[in-house]
Amino acid sequence: MTKTLLSIGHGYSAKALARRLLPHGWRIIGTTRNEEKAVSLRETGIEAVVWPGTALPFGEVTHVLTSVSPGEDGDPVLATHRSAISSTRHLEWLGYLSTTGVYGDHQGGWVDEDTPLAPATERGLARKKAEAEWAELDLPLHIFRLAGIYGPGRGPFAKVRSGSARRIIKDGQVFSRAHVDDIAQVLEASIRHPNAGRAYNVCDDDPAPPQDVIAYAAELLGLPVPEAINFKDAELSPMARSFYAESKRVCNDRIKDELGVTLIYPDYRAGLRALLAGENARV
Repeated sequence: MTKTLLSIGHGYSAKALARRLLPHGWRIIGTTRNEEKAVSLRETGIEAVVWPGTALPFGEVTHVLTSVSPGEDGDPVLATHRSAISSTRHLEWLGYLSTTGVYGDHQGGWVDEDTPLAPATERGLARKKAEAEWAELDLPLHIFRLAGIYGPGRGPFAKVRSGSARRIIKDGQVFSRAHVDDIAQVLEASIRHPNAGRAYNVCDDDPAPPQDVIAYAAELLGLPVPEAINFKDAELSPMARSFYAESKRVCNDRIKDELGVTLIYPDYRAGLRALLAGENARV
């Protein structure tokens, strides 16, 4: 059987993985929510399926990646296709994109894949539940706990240029991050070296305060560093404020030791420099 990946919720990270797999002859079936986006995916070599609304072709695939976020009623993929997925016994690899938010708040301390899951937000709780639901299926599941994702089209430069970027300061606050190209190479490494039942943290080597990232972006652009704002005084949406409810440093040793990954962008400085160089090259 031709190596075929069903990418459920074929979004930002999955597209980066597809760019790595397609040149090697992979067939990739990707789901999207509407026909307009499906047309766009087909132009990149993806066999696009509009979902929800279409039965997913589990019988045709060797690999599955699901990037779909759980909702109030749980994981929407399992809600509609649990039986079909459970009976798919020929899968070589099943990947679930989760979040480092499942670890909860560690006040800046380190966490690894063996740290007990203790999410402090509704999103984290939903992800913990979804991880457990997928694990119940007795399939070759691999869980990837992603840190804050950035990459082309998802960086701080636009906000810095527009003057809308803010350096919000909260004592002791650090975040881990992952460039989308590093996420893609981790997924590909796992596909090539599967280890069913394993979870992997996907992040760079340098957990850092968010204000440092904004300041570095401004320096790269040659623009003034945005003024610092105390977290207590910042006007934030509930969603944005929830990100500051947790502070932790995420260990990524497992992707290196078990999957042999060498990060392309080991810290945000390398990542931002590459993003800016890419922008300049397109001008």
